[in-house]
Amino acid sequence: MTRAEGGVQAVDLAVEPFGWLLLAIFIVGYYFIAAEEKYHINKAKPALFTGTFMFMLLGGYYAVNGLDFSAFDTEIAHLILEIAEIFFFLFVAMTFIEALIERNVFDALKEKLLKSGYSYKKLFWVTGFLAFFISPIADNLTTALILSTVLITIEKNNKAFLVPAAINLVVAANAGGAWSPFGDITTLMAWSAGKGTFIDFLFLFPASIIGWIITASLLSRFVPEGFPQKIEGSEPVHIHKGGKVIIGLGIFTIASAVLGKQLMHLPPMWGMLFGLSLLQLYAYTLKRYHDHDIQIYKSVSKVENDTLLFFFGILAAVGALHFAGFLSHAVKLYTMFDPTYVNVGVGFLSAIIDNVPVMSAVLKASPDIPLTQWMLVTLTAGVGGSMISFGSAAGVGVMGKLKGVYTFGAHMKYSWTIVIGYFASVAVWYAQYEVLGFYIKPAVKVVSGH
Repeated sequence: MTRAEGGVQAVDLAVEPFGWLLLAIFIVGYYFIAAEEKYHINKAKPALFTGTFMFMLLGGYYAVNGLDFSAFDTEIAHLILEIAEIFFFLFVAMTFIEALIERNVFDALKEKLLKSGYSYKKLFWVTGFLAFFISPIADNLTTALILSTVLITIEKNNKAFLVPAAINLVVAANAGGAWSPFGDITTLMAWSAGKGTFIDFLFLFPASIIGWIITASLLSRFVPEGFPQKIEGSEPVHIHKGGKVIIGLGIFTIASAVLGKQLMHLPPMWGMLFGLSLLQLYAYTLKRYHDHDIQIYKSVSKVENDTLLFFFGILAAVGALHFAGFLSHAVKLYTMFDPTYVNVGVGFLSAIIDNVPVMSAVLKASPDIPLTQWMLVTLTAGVGGSMISFGSAAGVGVMGKLKGVYTFGAHMKYSWTIVIGYFASVAVWYAQYEVLGFYIKPAVKVVSGH
């Protein structure tokens, strides 16, 4: 049995025993990814093995059976392009973050909060507010990691404060990332695939912020009264020379990625790499003329390769399922049921499985749905991962930073507040897009940029 794949015929392995073997390998591999804490194995290792092994098996199957490799070659070429775009985008974003850390930018922010004298409730709202508005630029994982470090520095023992505050960080970071094309890997994937323009994603702001505020308001009722112990006598932290310029370069780099994509039809990674080149040149001038070495190559070396390899592996694994034909069957859900119900379900699936492979699967399946539904699935995949502690990269990152404090059980105790916020976000989307029609209606149907 065959099916069309990129203009050529691919074997539909979803109805063959070999295809079931591939699905079983994916499920076992994903189990070890999800059970990262139990087995103390970095999720990048099983992800990379699963993704590469599945394609090795596919290539072997085609070779042994003497099948036409045209569809296989097309799939590999598209997959490499898709992964490269995301890989290099994240690489540059992480390098900028490391450079800002080296220049003490985030330490200066942390000190301001430490010496603010804010009450627990005010710290809860300030850190949540910062997470919501930093994550659209710095990405949700980085934002959650930085601000969770701030939390544990401010208060090490008071779980009554730390648990709601940590949940608030995860929800705010994921909600903030949902309305920016580079605030979350899922929105970056949707933007890179051409499912909406840069401006289209910004229209998700009302749904994102209202959902977060409702969850935060419910969570804040559990935050204790009182103040953390104020830290006195520590040395003041100053931003090192060039730190503010690097912030400006980072903003310019993001603008380059956006304008390059929207006006010049360049993939977002191109504008990001252009910005990286400017950062390197600025580092050179700082060292040569001002004797300040910001050690840009040291910043590059600190980029979390495990994160990049995890995305490579998981996207390859989903790509293998797509090539085997499983996603072409899954996409039938969009014709069997109202797409709104399916996309709301995607949010719950994201919480259980993780939003990256779920969004990758939806994009690979590429159902014939309008812009409004692509924005809904972007929203639900982005904010839905907050419902379970390991449903998003931000949640997993905070669990690592606040070990023994922010746990699966502690999160689930308050998960009902997140579910209420989730449905509030969907309700706002429905009122905005389906009732009021408040969004930019495309003149032509938006299709994949590939």
